[in-house]
Amino acid sequence: MKLQMHSIHFEADKQLTDFIQQRVDKLETFFDRIVEGEVFLKHNNSDGIANKTVEIKLFVPGSTLFSKEEAPSFEAAADAAVEAMRRQLRKYKEKQMAH
Repeated sequence: MKLQMHSIHFEADKQLTDFIQQRVDKLETFFDRIVEGEVFLKHNNSDGIANKTVEIKLFVPGSTLFSKEEAPSFEAAADAAVEAMRRQLRKYKEKQMAH
């Protein structure tokens, strides 16, 4: 799957981008018709502990799926966002099968 990484106002290191690429690639086991995806990494200005945000946008035939999660680290936020995306993909696939 073609995946674009966007780190907003900072430079993400190779280890982080590889980690996220690996996690998002696993989504193809649930739904193999993903066209492409985008990942946005952001630092929040909030004072709380969960000040890192990961947004995942996946383009599937006829729709765009989106998940956004905040956590203390980008790795934890990416895991949560991928898990939310997995649930959305499963629901989307069930809808497609029903038609």
